[in-house]
Amino acid sequence: MTTPNDDLARTRFLFLNLIRLGSVALVLFGLTIASGKLGWPEWIGMVLVAAGAAEFFLLPMMLAKRWKSPDQ
Repeated sequence: MTTPNDDLARTRFLFLNLIRLGSVALVLFGLTIASGKLGWPEWIGMVLVAAGAAEFFLLPMMLAKRWKSPDQ
């Protein structure tokens, strides 16, 4: 039987990994646009690449800091 703390930790771990996966998908979509395969302006692709990279590195760190318990 799992405790509520284990369930919360599992949920947060899953959420962090889904954020990372989504940001990688955003970077790949941006690279597809920037390469000219979709006919969209290149600058839109570069903006998506930058946003995806920032999301990949910063958002999980910010959430982990926010979720940290006061005694840690």
